[in-house]
Amino acid sequence: MKKLSYLLLMMMAVTACNDEPKNVEIADNAIEEPAPVIVEEYGFVLNDFEVVRDTVRSGDSFGIILGSHGVDPGKIFQIVEKVKDTFNPRKIVIGKPYMILKQTDSISEPKVFVYENDRINYTVVDLRDSISVYTAKKPVSVIKKTVSGVIESSLSEAIENAGLNYILAHEMNNIYQWSIDFFRLQKGDKFKLVYNERYINDTIYAGVESIDAAVFYHQEKPYYAFSFLTDSVSGRPDYYDEKARPLQSFFLKAPLNFSRISSRYSPRRYHPVQKRWKAHKGTDYAAPRGTPIWSTANGVVIASSYTSGNGNYVKVRHNDTYTTQYLHMTKRAVKKGQRVKQGDVIGYVGSTGLATGPHVCYRFWVNGRQVDPFRQNLPSAEPIDEKYIPSYFTAIEPLKAQLEAIEFKNI
Repeated sequence: MKKLSYLLLMMMAVTACNDEPKNVEIADNAIEEPAPVIVEEYGFVLNDFEVVRDTVRSGDSFGIILGSHGVDPGKIFQIVEKVKDTFNPRKIVIGKPYMILKQTDSISEPKVFVYENDRINYTVVDLRDSISVYTAKKPVSVIKKTVSGVIESSLSEAIENAGLNYILAHEMNNIYQWSIDFFRLQKGDKFKLVYNERYINDTIYAGVESIDAAVFYHQEKPYYAFSFLTDSVSGRPDYYDEKARPLQSFFLKAPLNFSRISSRYSPRRYHPVQKRWKAHKGTDYAAPRGTPIWSTANGVVIASSYTSGNGNYVKVRHNDTYTTQYLHMTKRAVKKGQRVKQGDVIGYVGSTGLATGPHVCYRFWVNGRQVDPFRQNLPSAEPIDEKYIPSYFTAIEPLKAQLEAIEFKNI
């Protein structure tokens, strides 16, 4: 009996000892509520508001939008008068996103109106303590990238095949427009780029920022281009080659962007309208109606008129040696006596006069004689200032190494 009692006491002691740790373990494993995720946008903590997101619809106005959320007409008038110098409520655009932040109570009164001007810039109308308005930008990061491409038929197609933004083709045309004739690219021509892309909040693609360096192999000859800032006032860089020579020339290679040459300068061509053989002393660039036509060099407009043969045309005198003319415009954008700069829009592609379809006939005079511009040795732009030469070569050294390291995809 004594032994049995002893065993019972030992079992009770062990059970009692085991009970206490179980209670402690439960306490230690108690589940805590997770902290709320703080959401910030446009400089506001959205957790503090009732958030309404929408886009401007047909028939909407600033007043209608605020009125639909309980703002009375008198207050709307007061808001419009206060903000109209910074934010014109009459110019909100259909399809643009906006956001309204309301107070989180039964009244649900609008406190903030945010309108997206574009993907990066936005306007805030703050209705809290007093009415105020300001513009701001979303956080934008710039990421450097490299790419290569090979021409099969055109530059734009090569850019598309590489899965790149078509803006890169436009930017490359701007860089090389003085040195490469993009209407004469050949299959097998190729390029490498070091460029920058913009991202909103590090995740949302916002387009091409700039091209830092490029090399374009045209007919197996490399054409280098490096971005370099010499004018701190304008803040706009220019492009120079591997020997610090400017890519810019006195004349552009073409009077418009991305078309095809439908007819070249020729001493004898069958005229499609007059149905006879005659000299064609111009270069025809076919392009969609309304395509901007620009002056190929700085100068003064000496004619902006209409004739039955030329249609709407503009003639520009660049200096004592060079004059250019642009025919068959649907609309002229300059007047006689007006000074224009290289790249200024002077009209738009049409088919006025003796023309079978929309195009611009580009004519070129040297010392009063009409010539083929593609056969002329045209002057270059001003070279880079000598004082910048050492810093230029220092700046392009790592960029050139990056270009050399890029591999071409197999053709």
